[in-house]
Amino acid sequence: MNRSIRSRLLLSLLSWLMVTSVFADEPLFPQAPGVVSYTYRNEFPKDFAGTLDKIVSLGITDIEFSNLFGKTAAEIRVMLDERGMQCSSFGVSYVDLQTKTNEVAANATTLGASFVRVAWIPNRQPFTLELAEQTTREFNEIGRRLKNEFGLTFCYHNHGYEFAKHGDGTLFDVLMAQTNPNDVFVELDILWVQFPGADPVEILQKYGSRIKLMHLKDLKKGVVGDLSGKTAVENDVALGDGQIDIPAVLAAAKKAGVEHYYIEDESPSIDVQVPKSIAYLKSL
Repeated sequence: MNRSIRSRLLLSLLSWLMVTSVFADEPLFPQAPGVVSYTYRNEFPKDFAGTLDKIVSLGITDIEFSNLFGKTAAEIRVMLDERGMQCSSFGVSYVDLQTKTNEVAANATTLGASFVRVAWIPNRQPFTLELAEQTTREFNEIGRRLKNEFGLTFCYHNHGYEFAKHGDGTLFDVLMAQTNPNDVFVELDILWVQFPGADPVEILQKYGSRIKLMHLKDLKKGVVGDLSGKTAVENDVALGDGQIDIPAVLAAAKKAGVEHYYIEDESPSIDVQVPKSIAYLKSL
């Protein structure tokens, strides 16, 4: 090997080592997480403003509302603006999205949300191929209308039952294959991928940019899931304490380009678990 080639190889190796060192020192999750209002579903009705203050005190300014808790979107927007907070996503029922689309879109816009999300399709459990195909047709129409008429992005939040086996894949794959990739996106709830036996990392790697939002949550060790889409709230544990490989999920999510991450904790122990989850994310 001549001196010129050897020099170039050494320079390449040094450059690679420098880049590797830089990335090794970078935190895996440098940003502050958001939170889903459902985490504080028992607190908001009692003291809405105080609950927002509590969330801000944790360093969280991004929130996904899935309930207006008896207030108007305009009233909530004022309180968010006063605290330097943003509502990036607005979750609604499937029935409301189908029958009150204009109202849903108006509330989302007033809140400042870019995304409208649905987390449950009523009366379609157990999920079948016929129901999945019906759902894809409806999703395409909803997504097209939200985008074209209101400038909003539609996301479907998986809830476990979609991972019923079908052919070489699952009915979740059917949903993804038969929906328009320009109009229909996903909010990936990683617990509701893990619970029915799928792998959140594989889903992120497979569907990449279709996944815009993520619910960060962890499933208690030892819990064996199923396709029901339901589990005891006590099975929600602080991030890092459960079954899910959170670092691997975050690495895959970053590569996929996930835009918003929301902590969702349905347990009765949120005062302990949410701060613990935030600390865990900062430690990575």
